[in-house]
This record gives sequence, C-alpha cells and structure tokens, in this order.
Amino acid sequence: MARFFMAGTNLLKGPTAIIRGRDAEHIQVLRIRPGEDVTICDTEGKDYKCRLVRADREEAEVEILEVTPCKGEPDVRVTVLCGLPKGDRVDYIIQKSVEAGASEIVFFQSARCVAKPEDPYKKLERWNRISEEAAKQSGRGIIPKVSWAPDYGEVLNIAVHTELPLFMYETGEREPLNTVLEANKEIRSAAVITGPEGGFEKYEADLARIAGLHICSMGERILRCETAPVVAVTALMYATGNLS
Repeated sequence: MARFFMAGTNLLKGPTAIIRGRDAEHIQVLRIRPGEDVTICDTEGKDYKCRLVRADREEAEVEILEVTPCKGEPDVRVTVLCGLPKGDRVDYIIQKSVEAGASEIVFFQSARCVAKPEDPYKKLERWNRISEEAAKQSGRGIIPKVSWAPDYGEVLNIAVHTELPLFMYETGEREPLNTVLEANKEIRSAAVITGPEGGFEKYEADLARIAGLHICSMGERILRCETAPVVAVTALMYATGNLS
C-alpha cells in the first residue's frame, strides 16, 4: 500500500485529508485510482488508513477510514552518530539506518575523516530527503532527522543524554556489545557512535570513556564504516524486542 507523510495534524482532522505537491504527483505516477487504499502517516507515529476519492497532479483527496499506531515504529529511540565517510557511503548509512529503526542520524567530523566538506549544512536537505524516502519504503511512523554536529564535544553531549550511550571501537579495552545489550533490555533511548573509514584516534575513545559511554566491541570481524552503524542499530532492535 502506498505511504505518504503529512506533517501537521490539522491536515488530518475530519473525514477527509488533502495531499498536495510532490505526493499528489506520486499518486498519479503510481496510477492509484479512486476507491483504492493509501496510508498517510502524521510523522508522529500514527497511521491513517485512507481511500482515494479523487486525484490530479495538483492535489488528491482521501477519505480517512481508520487511525492506528504505526506498527513499523520501534519503541526505543536510537540516535546514530557517525564520523563522516566519503562518497555515497553517507547515502547508504542514512537509508539503511532508517530501515533498521534509527530515530535520528547525526554526522560529524572526527580526526581520521577522509571527507572534509566545505559546508556540510548545504547537504542536509538532500540527506533528509533520503531519510524520508527510506521511511516511506520501510513503513516508519516518523521521518528520522539527519543533522550535522559542529564538533566532537557536541557528539558526546548528545550521546550522554540517552539511557544507553554506546561507542563502537575496534581496539583496546572494550565491552562485548551483546553483554551490554543483555543488561539493558528495558531502555527507551540509546546512542550509537561509529567512526569514519580510518576509525577513531585513541584520544577520541578516551574522551568517550571519560564521558561515561560504553566502549563496545562488535566481535573480531572488521566492519566497514557504513556497515557498523547498521549492525549496531539492528542489534539494539533485537535486544529490545523490536525485531519480534
């Protein structure tokens, strides 16, 4: 069933709702006809099962049949904080982290980052569009926000304000990720910090340890920078019962 996001609950009051702009065009492209069902999500975790009444390229009108909590939205909020990789790895991290269940994705510049964009803020519109498309495809109840942290201190500050802040590190003294997750199954928020292609400098891991983060290992295999956040989010979803 086609899925559309409509921010603003005022659009969803009463027996009908109006879809405009790009989504109205998308309904035309998908050849959805009057009488067929679509789903509207209010970006706050509620799904509106609707039936198309009429549509053209400017707007579509739908009849609201049922309102339910979104079944595809996890009950744990996971923030992914990722050292900025180069190239299309950013796109992959956004797409797959959203599909896996991340609620927010934050990129940052760390010591070993190969990519050094002049102005990452200019990329945010495109990054958030990728998140929206991934949220539609995977049946999410929100559109996970993608943002940029100006410095490493802000990254640690975001992490420590969650119930379970995790720092993924490939060397030195670490806790097995499965052990940490086994002891924290009832959490409702978590943060996952992963590095760029070259990993983290020791001082970055030391600062995370001082801040009180769990320094975690994900086993003996070396994961690519675009794979690590997705694996960590998936492990969190499994441990908190969101893959059942």
